[in-house]
Amino acid sequence: VQLVESGGGLVQAGGSLRLSCAASGFTFDDYAIGWFRQAPGQEREGVSCISSSDGSTYYADSVKGRFTISSDNAKNTVALQMNSLKPEDTAVYYCTASSLEDGLCGDDYWGQGTQVTVSS
Repeated sequence: VQLVESGGGLVQAGGSLRLSCAASGFTFDDYAIGWFRQAPGQEREGVSCISSSDGSTYYADSVKGRFTISSDNAKNTVALQMNSLKPEDTAVYYCTASSLEDGLCGDDYWGQGTQVTVSS
């Protein structure tokens, strides 16, 4: 299983970034793909997750209305569009994959992470 994130970077508050996760090594349609984040000194937080099977989604309250998760099953990729970014969104963002049997926001597999920094 391989999950490769891209798209992180530095952006000013109010700006946008688009993260992408390229997945391989498993049957994409049988898995849920999620985005978690962890800031220094803080606990890991589930940000958003999507079922590759039926497209159902989850968003943390802190990102609802600002972030949008989408899945391209033909390309085995999941994107996280992040708008109206805030300094508190600064964290390392990780792509995760889990069998749908384990629920929508499991974390059986992890990518290497991509840094998102939002300046005030």
